[in-house]
Formats: sequence, structure tokens, C-alpha cells
Amino acid sequence: MGAKRFLFFSALGAIPHSPARFFRAKALAEEAVRRSPLDTFVFSPSIVYTPGDPWLRLLERMSWLPAMPVSGKGEALYQPIWADDAAAATMAVLDGRGNGAEPIELAGPETMSYDQIVKTVLRSLGRRRRLVHVPLPAVRSGLRALEAVVGTSSAFATWEEAELMEIPMTSSTGTADAESLGVSPLRMSAVLR
Repeated sequence: MGAKRFLFFSALGAIPHSPARFFRAKALAEEAVRRSPLDTFVFSPSIVYTPGDPWLRLLERMSWLPAMPVSGKGEALYQPIWADDAAAATMAVLDGRGNGAEPIELAGPETMSYDQIVKTVLRSLGRRRRLVHVPLPAVRSGLRALEAVVGTSSAFATWEEAELMEIPMTSSTGTADAESLGVSPLRMSAVLR
């Protein structure tokens, strides 16, 4: 029998010359997938989240501090998409919708800075905190030191993860690709009630 169709999750903004290793790796994998003889579909999502995921749990734990630390300037823009909406788009492709000629951009209905995302999470928790921006060199040094002491798998966050919060992940067509698959993505504030 064998596989006939291959679905790959890349990332919005994945390019071979990105400053972030994550985006470079996604771009190279995307290229390899496209060369495959299989019927391939590439999904390029913005930030995919769900209540209780590791990233949101980390933000929740940090929200107990008197001020909320944010790596970098907090200005990079994203269109966060709920994991259930991304899964619905994936199922639509598996059910035969979409043609796979171009990457399917999965973006939520609102463009938000990282600061706005953090504030949305804080509101959902019923907490008000002042945001404190930590310069990237300090974040990099601190996380690299933590990884050296406890190991990458035990660190609460890695430099590679923190670095992504300074790189925009937006689609010029917004929710159009998801809507073409019959999915109307929800706003983050509606999901995190």
C-alpha cells in the first residue's frame, strides 16, 4: 500500500536565510517535502496554541511574579491560531479539500504583538501585571546557562524558543486559507476564557 499523501507543518515566515535555526530547518524540510513524489501539502501556521499547552502554562506560572518578564521588545507580530482550528483545517485537507500547490497559511483572525498576546493570557487568568522587557542578550545568556546546568530537556525554555518571540509570523491573506477549507478561526480571547 504505502503512503500516498504527506502533510507537513512548516511555519509562517520559514526561509532558508532566517536568523533563527528553527525557520531555516523548516524551510529546508519544506523544500525536501515538495520534491517528494507523494501528494504533499505544506501547512504554514503562525503560533499554534491551546489552553494548557507548555507555552501557555509557562506564561501562567510566570504570571505569579510581581511583574511579567517578556523576552525582547514584545513588538513582533503574530496571528495566533487555536490548535483545534489548525486540526480542523488539516482534517479538511485529509477529506479532499485543497490542492497542495501552495503552502496553506494557517493564521488566526487577529494580528497581535507578543505583548498583546501576553496581556490576553494575563486577562484570561484574571491577573494584571506590568510587563518587563528583558533584553535579548540577557535572555540568551540566562537560558544558555540554564540549559548547561539542567540540560535542554529539563529547561523551562530554550534560547531557540525565546528567539522566536522576536520574529514575526503573519500572513498577508489572514484567515483566507483556513476559511477556504471551511474553518473560521476563533480569536485568542474567545478560546482562553
